Amino acid sequence: MAGAAVLKALWTLRPRTLAATSGRFPAPVERFLPPASCVLYPPWRTSPVRTLQLCSALCAGHNKWSKVKHIKGPKDEARGRMFMKFGMMIKIAVKEGGSNPDMNINLAHILEQCRSKNMPKASVEAAIKGAEKAKPASQHMFEARGPGGCLLLIEVLTDNNSRSHQEIKRLLNKNGGMLSEGARHNFNRRGVVVVPGQNVSTERALELAIEAGAEDVQETEDEEEQPLLQFMCDMTDVRKVRGSLEELGMQITSAGLEFVPRTLSSLDQDQLEAASTLIEALNDCPDVVRIWDNIQADS
Repeated sequence: MAGAAVLKALWTLRPRTLAATSGRFPAPVERFLPPASCVLYPPWRTSPVRTLQLCSALCAGHNKWSKVKHIKGPKDEARGRMFMKFGMMIKIAVKEGGSNPDMNINLAHILEQCRSKNMPKASVEAAIKGAEKAKPASQHMFEARGPGGCLLLIEVLTDNNSRSHQEIKRLLNKNGGMLSEGARHNFNRRGVVVVPGQNVSTERALELAIEAGAEDVQETEDEEEQPLLQFMCDMTDVRKVRGSLEELGMQITSAGLEFVPRTLSSLDQDQLEAASTLIEALNDCPDVVRIWDNIQADS
């Protein structure tokens, strides 16, 4: 109770850098720590008190990029490819933790994403059964640099390491990229719980983050330009943060583990188009499961 009282007191005394009613946010300012999360951290990690600051301005370019990535390709084709990628993610999750979602939290989160994207139940069940019977396959993470110096993590599931390595290298070279060791160090593996952001003010988003035990909160948009809130947490706290947000009345869009960039690469329009072409080519590779990037569009 004393800790809660202290937290509440600190909350009332926090710097009011954002006006929840104005809908306008300050321009980006230099941070002591990488700005990818759009949230200020205290310079220590042991204190239970967090200083959270939702900052759309820092995320605006990343929002624009998230929409660019979803523009290309017919919807039916993209939908089929998305279901195929979900099948691969299921295979990896089953390989790592078994086929029972009650005992495998990562699989449970992926199955929830499948349902939210209306993946047919029969396809989901077939993917789980297929994962149990599938021949051995190995999982790899390729580190790469793309147009404008952006960084990419390319997750691959393959039964032929040499073939996948050569194909990824070929696609990168063809589209202005290259393999680049060390890119992984620019990303942190985090738990991410996503909820709809409609009718949630800045003040309320910050309150939800504190009450749910999240470390960061970030504004973004989906491919249909609908507002979303991403609550960042430690990998071990995903279930707890998700449960807390549900108790607070929030509908969960997705929850799981992601690679979150520590710093963003700002790209101009030509570089964005080149990066989009590269990522689209990589996604077309059957062995590629998913790709993480640190791209931000120039404002």
